[in-house]
Amino acid sequence: MKISSYHKQLGDNVFFHKGINASYPFLQQWDRVYISTLFTYNWKITVDTINFYKAIIDDIDRIKVGGILATLKYDDLWEATGVVPIKGLLNRPGMLGDDNEIIVDELIPDYSLFNDTPFKYSLVGDSYLGYSTRGCKNKCKFCGVPEIEPQFQDYINIKEYVNGIKNKYGEKTHLVLMDNNILASKSFNKIIRDIMELGFEKNSKLNNKQRHVDFNQGVDARRIDEKNIHTLAKIAINPLRIAFDSIKLESVYRRGVELAAQNGIQNLSNYILYNYNDSPEELWKRLEINIQLNRKYGLNIYSFPMKYIPLLDTNRKYISSPNWNWQFIRGVQRILNVLKGAVMPREDFFYRAFGESEKEFREILYMPESILMNRGRELQTAEIDWKNKFRKLTQNERDELLSILCGNPSRKGLMNSIASIKNKKLHSILTYYIPKRPEKNDYSALLDLEA
Repeated sequence: MKISSYHKQLGDNVFFHKGINASYPFLQQWDRVYISTLFTYNWKITVDTINFYKAIIDDIDRIKVGGILATLKYDDLWEATGVVPIKGLLNRPGMLGDDNEIIVDELIPDYSLFNDTPFKYSLVGDSYLGYSTRGCKNKCKFCGVPEIEPQFQDYINIKEYVNGIKNKYGEKTHLVLMDNNILASKSFNKIIRDIMELGFEKNSKLNNKQRHVDFNQGVDARRIDEKNIHTLAKIAINPLRIAFDSIKLESVYRRGVELAAQNGIQNLSNYILYNYNDSPEELWKRLEINIQLNRKYGLNIYSFPMKYIPLLDTNRKYISSPNWNWQFIRGVQRILNVLKGAVMPREDFFYRAFGESEKEFREILYMPESILMNRGRELQTAEIDWKNKFRKLTQNERDELLSILCGNPSRKGLMNSIASIKNKKLHSILTYYIPKRPEKNDYSALLDLEA
């Protein structure tokens, strides 16, 4: 959106498209093609997209590639495509190869970019999108921010920025700030004053609609204290996102949520990292802690379990063994597919979906997809029968069951394995796992899906 503003400021026409567009009208001679890259696990589609546009552009220097993947895998992407990527932020003049003093990152984004296209993004419609800080003082091993935004910028004047959007594109109801660590800023109080002066104080409305402020990258629970949470509660924060990446942070996380509740913040949200240095039991415990806090303080905490993928991996297949395996990762994904990705605050819903205990959660992860994804409020016959058979298995038999399931993600492989099983209990329970659909829906394809 800012690159679009940059070119329109220079008098150029800008057209937006997502991915590859092979339609004839699109294959005209563009002056430039910009490709924004996302996560490193999007490697193949990113390389394919760059190479597609290389074929229709006669000068490779007119293809500009930047973003997360381009920064983190700079050399690899250059080698794979021949296009020299642009690293990090566009925070200096001339980074796009033009002889001017315009700093792209400081421009007002082009909110009209998606007009007359089939691509609609809900946040763009009625939210101011921006930053009040840049970078992060933490150096978490699973995070790319230190590489993408290496310098921590303590303060950005969002009043001038927001008013610029308002004057050009009209007033927006909400404010979404993508700061990576707002509480690390020494200018935190000044930023909150700016937000309030922009009309986003607590309980503020625009045209009778409640306004929201969302630091959508979350706040660091370790930095929450009585003073800054009291200050944060003065604005229309909704939701307050607090990361809960490890069970080791339980006491810190609980205290952060409790302080939020004491200051009248009721709507919270968080990403729950799993498949990192944790176990299924630890994932369940973190989710259940939110249920406990909801009950105790009358809160609405929505959790979003997020599968860890190493920072430089080019696909989503990573499994943190021995605590995690293919069956368990798929089990979590199956549950989240039913829940549309979110673990809701409702207590009865949580315990039915994830089990009443860590032990039951592990049992659920063993379940066949046909049973797991079709559970209702009450136990059905198939689930009861499967549970009875599963609970009769010894630990060695459960280990063997898991080995068979993880080693045979395809229908054909599973069928062959079942045919060779002599253990009657295992043979009987394995029949629940046979996909009803043919080989074209091979389970192995699911290995590349994020859980």
